[in-house]
Amino acid sequence: MRRGVLAKRNAAAYVAAKQTEPCGVSTPLKLAIWDVDGTIVDSRQVIQKAMDRAFRRAGLGGIDYDRTRTIVGLELTEAVTRLAPPDFGPERAVQLAGFYKEAFVEQRAEAGFEEPLYEGVRDTLERLVEQGWLMGVATGKARRGLDIVFEHHDLHRYFDTLQTVDGGAGKPNPRMVLDALRETGTEAAHAVMIGDTGFDMAMGRNAGVHTLGVSWGFHTADEIADAGAHSIHDDFDALDRALDSFAESVGTAATPGEKA
Repeated sequence: MRRGVLAKRNAAAYVAAKQTEPCGVSTPLKLAIWDVDGTIVDSRQVIQKAMDRAFRRAGLGGIDYDRTRTIVGLELTEAVTRLAPPDFGPERAVQLAGFYKEAFVEQRAEAGFEEPLYEGVRDTLERLVEQGWLMGVATGKARRGLDIVFEHHDLHRYFDTLQTVDGGAGKPNPRMVLDALRETGTEAAHAVMIGDTGFDMAMGRNAGVHTLGVSWGFHTADEIADAGAHSIHDDFDALDRALDSFAESVGTAATPGEKA
């Protein structure tokens, strides 16, 4: 949890303290919910390599990136089911998902393994925290995998709520976004979903939040737009401007270093 904010306060007391300033002016909470793979970390190569290994172990002859990228963000068994032959069957799909997990763990132990942060992401996270945004994650990763990435890059401190597929339905079901809203006491109208795939945009739309697509990950800009993104951004400068505009639209624009 970011600086232990939500861990140290009763949720109701925290919401009340944030929503009412000394002058009595209401200050709505703002929540930015982030996807991880393809949005915060560049995991394109490692995901493709793991998927290709898994398909080869299953006797399917490997798989290319243009197919793999289409399913990133989905719950793993659903993802491999979409990629496997139509007659593959549910039991073999579970086995294929297991092969993928094994391949990913193997990669982590290999020299040169890397899931780098995208350039600019840390600056944006720090700026949003300084401006009083609450921060969340909604990812197709399991919690164990998310924790490994966040511990490696020292990212836990920025976030107030972490939603993974361990807790129930994955994207594009709105469950993770709705859970993040509930945990932080934020209204849907005051939240944004940031992601690189159509699944992120559909999940955000299904939950009634604003959706900001980014074009540097797995899906193309057209695929993100077709899924309902309110806007799509090519770099963090553009994303920062969109977040500032959203903050202004809910009446909570903040200057650098000022708590909202």
